[in-house]
Amino acid sequence: MKLEWSFRPKLADTLKNYSRQDLVADLIAGVTVGIVALPLAMAFGIASGVAPQAGIFTAVVAGFIISALGGSRVQIGGPTGAFVSIVAGIIVVYCPDGRLDNLYVCTIMAGVILLVMGFARLGAMIKFIPFPVTMGFTCGIAVLIFSTQIKDFLGLHVEKVPPDFVGKIKMLMENLPAIHWPTVALAVLSVMVIKTWPARLGKRVPGSIVALLGGTLAVVLFDLHVETIGSRFHGIPTGLPAIHFPSLSWEHIQHLFEPAVTIAMLAAIESLLSAVVADGMIDDRHDSNQELIAQGLANIFSPLFGGIPATGAIARTATNIRTGARSPIAGMVHALTLLVIILVAAPMAKFIPLAVLSAVLVVVAFNMGEWHQFRRLAKWPKSDSAVFLAVFALTVLTDLPKAVLVGMVLASVLFINRVSQTMQITAVDERSGAEAAHNSLVGKEVPKGVLVYRVFGAFLFGAADKLETALKRAKQEPEVLILKMQSVLAMDATGLNALEDIFEKLHRRGRQLVLSGPHTQPLLTMQKDGFIERLGEENVCPHLDAALERAREILTAKAETKAAKAVVKPAIGTAH
Repeated sequence: MKLEWSFRPKLADTLKNYSRQDLVADLIAGVTVGIVALPLAMAFGIASGVAPQAGIFTAVVAGFIISALGGSRVQIGGPTGAFVSIVAGIIVVYCPDGRLDNLYVCTIMAGVILLVMGFARLGAMIKFIPFPVTMGFTCGIAVLIFSTQIKDFLGLHVEKVPPDFVGKIKMLMENLPAIHWPTVALAVLSVMVIKTWPARLGKRVPGSIVALLGGTLAVVLFDLHVETIGSRFHGIPTGLPAIHFPSLSWEHIQHLFEPAVTIAMLAAIESLLSAVVADGMIDDRHDSNQELIAQGLANIFSPLFGGIPATGAIARTATNIRTGARSPIAGMVHALTLLVIILVAAPMAKFIPLAVLSAVLVVVAFNMGEWHQFRRLAKWPKSDSAVFLAVFALTVLTDLPKAVLVGMVLASVLFINRVSQTMQITAVDERSGAEAAHNSLVGKEVPKGVLVYRVFGAFLFGAADKLETALKRAKQEPEVLILKMQSVLAMDATGLNALEDIFEKLHRRGRQLVLSGPHTQPLLTMQKDGFIERLGEENVCPHLDAALERAREILTAKAETKAAKAVVKPAIGTAH
């Protein structure tokens, strides 16, 4: 793989003509998004199985780096719902003693993978992940986020929540009688406030902040007996922690590659999707490779301050744009705003009820899921619907890495099958469709013993079978078979092997294969393999006229050889 090293953050371009008006707009947007991000950051931290401050530290450190060094003008980075189930799973499997060093190492590994992807200019590759796969795991993640909030939303006092979805549902059924109704009432009221808060007011004061402040005031004023950040986590610290380098152990690292790759792929997918959405809203164009580099650096540095995986956040990015952001300065201000909040208001955080944070994530899960896609399944091709449902079910019932892997394999197999179905091999005659004069048979005579077939589409596996079927259908074995390859734009090793099989079968019977007008990629594939040398360069022609002329030469040579043998035989007989 050739690495092309380039590093040009979008910030460098936007500062060229930066004005005071731009600064004011970015300050307002940054402060607003910072306030919006506060409950989300804490909620994502708690849902992931870590302390609420871990989510805030992630939003501060990773959010600042992603905005300062990224390739998008208005991208907001931080913890997101996509990582909730993955981080929680890593903690359960790889951090049984409660120490999070393996989680931090895994996040750093994901950051390194993202860096390599960015410098290798693989940003565009993410766009080729099939839509049913991305939508399937997005809906699945939304269900998983919702399932993680059952305990806090209902106020259940359960010592250990099962990590799997089915286990959580069983836990809910077993503990239904223990539902804490004051907690449920506060959570439901918070959801109603967030969902019904007027959009015009939400541009300045988001509904989640209103619910957070209202719930906190209710706890303080009415002494509500509900679980809070203080009762579970003893509050949050004031300021960022000192840098901590996690301990490294090959015994653990070798098992962390799979979750690290999953984190990296999800971070790449979500950040670039967010950047695309932002481009559409502000009529801009992001640098996908620079964005991956920034995501990589963010995920390398975030764990050093006790943070969790981070990526671009679509909802916060959209809020940033709607509140007037004009440059990456807004995202940097958003991170600094969160830092100021924990420096100034950290002591008050202990009164924040977990039911309100749970309500915030319930709304996030509802908005995150592309639920309308389920209504479209009946209108999709059955194969796409099957991929979507398989990825969705596997995400919910097993884990995200398996779901993405199976989804990609299924989608790839179905894609290859569709491509192979587009390949057509048809006989060519004077009635064939209009083509350039030197590639058409109109008004031309095809010598006896010559068959002309047109190959259309990608010459992949299945080509040999289709070609054999076409020849059998013709019920004659040609002396010369001409394959028109002008419409073949791609050939793989399996297709090449199929072509070699046809050549060998013809060669054993004294027949000849002639190729007409192969394109660059198929021609280079055949040349590198040595097939052109075995076939003979004289049997690769630039167009059909030349191929027909070559066929006549072959037939003439065969006729002369046959005549010469006929003369030799009587002479030998006379000598005896």
